[in-house]
Amino acid sequence: MHDQSQILVVMAVYMLMVIGIGLFFARRANASSGNYFLGGRTLGPWVTAMSAEASDMSGWLLMGLPGVAYWMGFADAFWTALGLGIGTYLLWRLVSTRLRSYSAITADAITIPDFFSNRFHEKKKILMSISALFILVFFTVYASSCFVAVGKLFSSIFAIDYQACMIAGAVFVVIYTLVGGFLAESASDFMQALVMIAALVAILAVGIHTAGGPASVLANLRRIPGFLEFFGVATPAMAGGTQAVAGGRALFGATGQYSFLTILSIMSWGLGYFGMPQVLLRFMAIRDPRQLASSRRIAVTWCFISLFAAVVIGLVGRALYPAELLTPAAAENIFIVIATRLLPPALAGVAMAGILAATISSSDSYLLIASSAIAKNIYQGICRKEAGDRQVMRVSRLTLVAIAVTGMLIALDRDSVIFQVVSFAWAGFGATFGPVMLFSLFWKRTSYSGAIAGMVAGGAMVFAWKLLIRPLGGVFAIYELLPAFLFSCLAIALVSRLTARPSPEIEEEFERAKEKK
Repeated sequence: MHDQSQILVVMAVYMLMVIGIGLFFARRANASSGNYFLGGRTLGPWVTAMSAEASDMSGWLLMGLPGVAYWMGFADAFWTALGLGIGTYLLWRLVSTRLRSYSAITADAITIPDFFSNRFHEKKKILMSISALFILVFFTVYASSCFVAVGKLFSSIFAIDYQACMIAGAVFVVIYTLVGGFLAESASDFMQALVMIAALVAILAVGIHTAGGPASVLANLRRIPGFLEFFGVATPAMAGGTQAVAGGRALFGATGQYSFLTILSIMSWGLGYFGMPQVLLRFMAIRDPRQLASSRRIAVTWCFISLFAAVVIGLVGRALYPAELLTPAAAENIFIVIATRLLPPALAGVAMAGILAATISSSDSYLLIASSAIAKNIYQGICRKEAGDRQVMRVSRLTLVAIAVTGMLIALDRDSVIFQVVSFAWAGFGATFGPVMLFSLFWKRTSYSGAIAGMVAGGAMVFAWKLLIRPLGGVFAIYELLPAFLFSCLAIALVSRLTARPSPEIEEEFERAKEKK
């Protein structure tokens, strides 16, 4: 009980710091909708980089990815992490500067639907509406995954009812986001990125040391069929819904084989980055686009270190506690188990604050972006064009609460697997916005009809492949992001070629964005 009290005190201090940041930025945030939703384009390179990565990774980094490594071994987690690392680099290298310049040229867009709508000079706001609705759907799912992480965190540490913990955490995030807006979110995300990477490195170091060093960990894990293979996967032997145990060790079946198509499917996680609003908005919000090169180096370094640590923590966890966590949902608690058992209570509290940081830094982004899409793009952009900033922000806050409540309802099931929830929303954003973003930035011939066709095709294919095609198995059992992304690209290219080319004004803006550095 004494240990739990120390952990709780450390986490409470952390939460008070987050609230303090929100209050500090409250006045600036509420000065205008531009400040509230995009921070007035005032972010520096460090805040841009660290807040982008923290809002991107969420509790999935500290719970979902280690859980996959603990449950199925090296291959699944490694290829996923490698795809994400490559995707992060390519996004910052190819998209960041062009989007920052282009979004300022196109009527100073402050949301992703704004940018798409302004990019094609649309009058009926069809593209804006489709963008906003997809953001609402997929970010509601994303927010629910964060609430699941909060619920699992507190219920695992303090043996409190999962649903009560989940709801309390969600309410905290909502209040904090309502107060501070984008500036508070970005500033606190910078701090939270530091906490996350410190927690990951600390847990990795103490876990390896306790397990007897790298050689001992490897020797232990080699006993498990397929656990350390690049082109195979461990297969837990299940009995009655949990992994079977004998002699204090969890049992595994024969090694599952990995084909080239499976590896390509898993690495396609990296494609999702091109459509992630929470990251793309940071590019739009930086003070000086020339600072994006520095931001890229910071972000990529943070990303690779964090992903490596998360994967290895899952492997080390299996060596330390081979029969501790016997379901995929329970496996996502391995970071918590290592921290609470091996660290002094105060340091364990810091590590737990890392999970809380990851969850808050993502869920506040998801809620703010989704609510801004409805308030700014649907309410003001279509329903009530004369609405002022105060009305827009009021509608945004009401929408934010409604999204949070829906996310809480989705998160009521404590057996939800964070990795699976995130993978669906990730595919949704990647296929819906990724191809349209790339074509909009780099192909002048992209037409308005092509953009609409690509967005609808990508979003629809995510649902169709996930629900109808993937269950067929075999070659169809690939991650829905890959076929949906390719289908969206095909739709954009074909429809753009079959329809009228963009107006001279649109093409002139494209050339200006390309030349501006």
